[in-house]
Amino acid sequence: MSDQVIGLIAGGGQFPLLVARAAREQGLTVAAVGFAGYSNAEVAQVAQAWSELKIGQLGRLIDFFKAHGVSRVLMAGSIDKSMAMSFKNIRPDIRAAKLLARLALKGDDQLFRGLVQELEGEGLPVVPAHTLLPQLLTPAGILTRTKPSTQAVKDLRLALATARELGRLDIGQCVVVKRGIVAAVEALEGTDATIRRGCSLAGAKCVAVKVFKPGQSKRVDLPSVGLATIEILREFKAIALGVEAGQSLFFDREQALAVADRAGIAVVGISGDFLGP
Repeated sequence: MSDQVIGLIAGGGQFPLLVARAAREQGLTVAAVGFAGYSNAEVAQVAQAWSELKIGQLGRLIDFFKAHGVSRVLMAGSIDKSMAMSFKNIRPDIRAAKLLARLALKGDDQLFRGLVQELEGEGLPVVPAHTLLPQLLTPAGILTRTKPSTQAVKDLRLALATARELGRLDIGQCVVVKRGIVAAVEALEGTDATIRRGCSLAGAKCVAVKVFKPGQSKRVDLPSVGLATIEILREFKAIALGVEAGQSLFFDREQALAVADRAGIAVVGISGDFLGP
């Protein structure tokens, strides 16, 4: 085992690729695993070692990391939960089956905590992927030149309170509100689909909030937004987006904020000083 070897569990999107590149730039060796149909295949071109598994092959994942002398594990990227829930896409080995039976599939957070326990029980500590890319964390305060209107602030506060309760129940992280009415809450479909649904129902001038769920593990599952999120808000003429500062990732931030300003969308990094508790 070497402190220079990291194990990367790669999901979809740009995050696992950014993590792999950052690790290589910092002189680290990357042993990465991905999942057929879910992971960013470009990671295989950056990692020094790569293995493609079926979702649920926990024993093979652990064996791969041990064989390559991994000292710590990072998880980065998304998994389409609606696809992953289809039984044809899951191949649980004995170890994964025991874990799932013990957890009784009670939610994302519990599943992630169980996975972390399994890895760390094998001497594979799990660390936050964003430690390699701290610049991706969302800053606090109003991030755009566009300021939220008085009504937008009221709606952001309602969306925040609703999203916190949604997160407490381990259901989702995103809520869409317009003029004091909740238009959509996130469930299985994910953030982008939630925003589309909420804005389609309520029309222009909606706001959206995405939060860090209470009890969520910062090591494996930070909420994230990016240019694609802003483009959807622009398409539906939304007026504000709130994202938890310091506990969420903001991809392509400079470009996304420029698009938001052109569209008249205020983007806020939620903290104790602004919209916080």
